[in-house]
This record gives sequence, structure tokens and C-alpha cells, in this order.
Amino acid sequence: MPDLVLDGRALRVAEGTTVAAALALAGDGCSRTSISGQRRAPLCGMGICQECRVTIDGRLRLACQTLCHDGMQVRSRP
Repeated sequence: MPDLVLDGRALRVAEGTTVAAALALAGDGCSRTSISGQRRAPLCGMGICQECRVTIDGRLRLACQTLCHDGMQVRSRP
């Protein structure tokens, strides 16, 4: 079971869990904040809409296409 840090909070998820699913398990399910300040959540679940962009280990990635791994650092807030 991978242990990761999501917006500063420790989270343990099942093997094979995507970062998008971890966001939903951890709270509001949102993945980013828009320019206008509104929180945005994954929409399509297959990487087309780009709404699930988060910073993972210092790089911008798509949460719906990224599997969680031990020690992963995820940041969905600026």
C-alpha cells in the first residue's frame, strides 16, 4: 500500500490507485485552482480535459493517468 503526501497530509492508498482517486479519497476531490480562484476537479478521467493537473514530485502531471507510489509528494494547491 503506497504512502504519499497530499497537500501536506499523509495518505495511504491501495496499490493501483491513481492520484485522481487519492484526491477524491482525501477530501474535496479537487486537483487545481483556476486563475479566477475556483477549485477544479478531474472531469474526463482519461487525460483529455487536463483538469486534473497537479504537481507530483515537483513536476506538473495528470492525476488521472498517474499511479500513486511510496513517498510521492502531491500538491494540488498553489
